[in-house]
Amino acid sequence: MTHTSQGSYKASTAIAVVIANMIGTGVFTSLGYQIIDIKSTFVLLMLWLVGGIAALCGALTYAELAARLPRSGGEYNFLSRIYHPSIGFVSGWVSLTVGFAAPTALAAMTFAAYLDSALTGVELNRMALALALVLVVAYTHGRNHKASGGLQNWFTLIKIILIIGFVLIVSATVSEPQAVHFLPDAGDGALLTSGAFAVALIYVNYAYTGWNAATYITGEVDNPGRSVPLVLIAGTSVVIVLYLALNATFLYAVPMEMLEGRIEVGVIVAQQTFGQTGALVMGGVLSLLLISTVSAMLMAGPRVLQVMGEDFRLFHRLSIRHADGVPRIAIYTQAALTVLFIITSTFESILVFSGFILGLSSLATVLGVFVLRFRQGKDQQEGDSGYRTWLYPMPPLIYSTIVIWTLTFITLNRPQEAAIALAVIVLGFISYWLTERVSR
Repeated sequence: MTHTSQGSYKASTAIAVVIANMIGTGVFTSLGYQIIDIKSTFVLLMLWLVGGIAALCGALTYAELAARLPRSGGEYNFLSRIYHPSIGFVSGWVSLTVGFAAPTALAAMTFAAYLDSALTGVELNRMALALALVLVVAYTHGRNHKASGGLQNWFTLIKIILIIGFVLIVSATVSEPQAVHFLPDAGDGALLTSGAFAVALIYVNYAYTGWNAATYITGEVDNPGRSVPLVLIAGTSVVIVLYLALNATFLYAVPMEMLEGRIEVGVIVAQQTFGQTGALVMGGVLSLLLISTVSAMLMAGPRVLQVMGEDFRLFHRLSIRHADGVPRIAIYTQAALTVLFIITSTFESILVFSGFILGLSSLATVLGVFVLRFRQGKDQQEGDSGYRTWLYPMPPLIYSTIVIWTLTFITLNRPQEAAIALAVIVLGFISYWLTERVSR
């Protein structure tokens, strides 16, 4: 994969950001939770297909928004220009507090756990490992676009190769394969519409989080109006295929009861297939996969802080660029917040809480395409780039329906996390009001 030209990222790097943002902890940790209430291989695979369809529908919609409203910042940029600066500010506030820092911390913590499990006989401090990864990656991204893009491209390429290799080797060598049904059995229809399916979809949607990553660096991608839609769609499609292949492999290699309620799914499958040595190797492999995830989040998240700094005088220092346009202060700020989460948070609370709050933000953004289309009839000067959402209005409607369904079940089943998320949003509006007053 090639490096970027100085001062911007190529489309290949943007695709790498999308893929690496999506393929992180979720696909290697969530199947064990899903099996607790769902014992059908067909329904389990449908979970990943439905989640993938939702992500692809979201990507198709975001592609239009990115083409018509080209600027870095993702939801912050879209919501500010579609609705009101206060809505965008709250989205930026969410990104500042939990949107990127929390998932980055989660990926770094899992990296440390897998690496520690792989290096038997060596006593490692997991927190120190997670912190070291964040600091090294943040420093690299803060240097320049060439170093940043090179790091992202190579570790994402390694990630894809390792996943394909894992799927092929496990499928070829498993001694006692399990039955995996690609067609529904009796009772599967009821499972597909059950509350258990909706709750399990929370974890799947979290695993797909990141399909919108390229919109955070739009302003630094070559020819964004043309490139970003292709990047979003290509990156998301690749991940859907990899996720279905990985989960089919997990279910093919190991009996469900061995995975039920377990978080280290990849290691368990490797241990059963290759023995203890294989499990140790798998731990090391998974830790390598997560480096690109941490890298992608520390590349995308700071761009939200950067554009907020451009729009709000109080955050001006976050907008300062160094070394051919890299927002170094924003990158180091994001890293500092990630470090704070690593020191203070736990795995599951981060997963559910950040999944809920990011779902709300993306839902408001996807619904914004209807607002833009309506406004276009009144104001032809609104962005008029050529790309329009394929099969409109089906993609935004499908995405919105799935996300609303999921958020409803989170609210009913995990009210504490939902309440904390809503409290963060309220604090965001208060912060906007205070910021406006200070700026005036």
